[in-house]
Amino acid sequence: MGTFKIEGGHQLKGSIQPQGAKNEALQILCAVLLTPELVTIHNIPDIVDVNKLINLLKKLGVKIEHISNGTYTFKADEVNLKYLESDEFKVDGRGLRGSIMIVGPMLARFGKGYIPKPGGDKIGRRRLDTHFEGLINLGAKFRYNKEEQFYGVEAERLKGAYMLLEEASVTGTANIVMAAVLAEGRTTIYNAACEPYLQQLCKMLNNMGAQISGVGSNMLIIDGVQKLTGTHHTMLPDMIEIGSWIGLAAMTKSELTITNVSWDDLGIIPNVFRKLGITVERRGDDIHIPAHTDGYEIQSFIDGSILTIADAPWPGFTPDLLSIILVVATQARGSVLIHQKMFESRLFFVDKLIDMGAKIILCDPHRATVIGHDFKSTLKAMTMTSPDIRAGVSLLIAALSAKGTSTIQNIEQIDRGYERIDERLRAIGAKIERIDA
Repeated sequence: MGTFKIEGGHQLKGSIQPQGAKNEALQILCAVLLTPELVTIHNIPDIVDVNKLINLLKKLGVKIEHISNGTYTFKADEVNLKYLESDEFKVDGRGLRGSIMIVGPMLARFGKGYIPKPGGDKIGRRRLDTHFEGLINLGAKFRYNKEEQFYGVEAERLKGAYMLLEEASVTGTANIVMAAVLAEGRTTIYNAACEPYLQQLCKMLNNMGAQISGVGSNMLIIDGVQKLTGTHHTMLPDMIEIGSWIGLAAMTKSELTITNVSWDDLGIIPNVFRKLGITVERRGDDIHIPAHTDGYEIQSFIDGSILTIADAPWPGFTPDLLSIILVVATQARGSVLIHQKMFESRLFFVDKLIDMGAKIILCDPHRATVIGHDFKSTLKAMTMTSPDIRAGVSLLIAALSAKGTSTIQNIEQIDRGYERIDERLRAIGAKIERIDA
């Protein structure tokens, strides 16, 4: 188990470019299964979760070539269906959450899709009902082996249908869309997720010959086609990493430029950080954060009541950045209520911040009130363990702002979502060392 050793309290300076989007990559990589033709994908992040999925696709028989940094080609012309029912797949598929999205394309193209209960972050219940209810609406037969926690769907031919999703699940919408593009007739998905990464998936599929309209809205209309062709696709920068660097700059009073951020796909993210008093400047397609030497002050609502920042489906604020917002608030002037609505265990890392000296009241599993220090007292260094990807990076930001030397254990969680984070932070002046066990 690896560890980061971090000497905090140093100002950083320079520019940093965000990696390709993790959450987009997991969808896009599964979509290569929809065609036997060559698919080229650019800006793929070199992170644990994505590499696990690439390895799973290889074992499934997809021919994969690493062309250059971040660029791969995929050709799924000889898919090994027997692997889906092997003991090896039951182990591999549990290794990451994104494996669930192979089910839709496999069902659409080969008439069957199987998956063990997938793993991922320990941040509370993450139901699969939306995925399978959508596929059943398209005509699939569902089966579940409770002892092995192994799911399966099968169909000779999928048929388009109207469906109203119970929740605007991003991965659920992606799975249903990938199944529907090869179904017979028209599929209408209402209450569909509309995140930029889901939009990217739809644009890629349309470039492959799919007929999807309503992209970017919560109603997708899909007219099924007989087959899809190969394509080229470039992934967006990772908005969660962009938000992480904004928070890092504020907490360390550093001047940073985040380059090539695809501003138009960031939604309300810059404005939410501005509500914490952070200056977020647009310079072309870059974000510039000046050094906040005098700190930053949390806004109130217009009636004077305490600011609440809550997550919501897109175009609301992404839940993946609430951990970052919470950490940044610990050194702000003023108070804020953080309301994590979508995952009931995601705020449990705050006990580590409290041990570092942060003033946080955990109201319940979903809400925390943060009373900012205004940098009048710094967080203190300590040894801690990363519980999940986003909490791990939040603790890393806290450690970089703290006085003294901290250690973060279980950094494999951070590596799941952030590419060479220690190297990239050192390039802008961070004192961080990776210690392999």
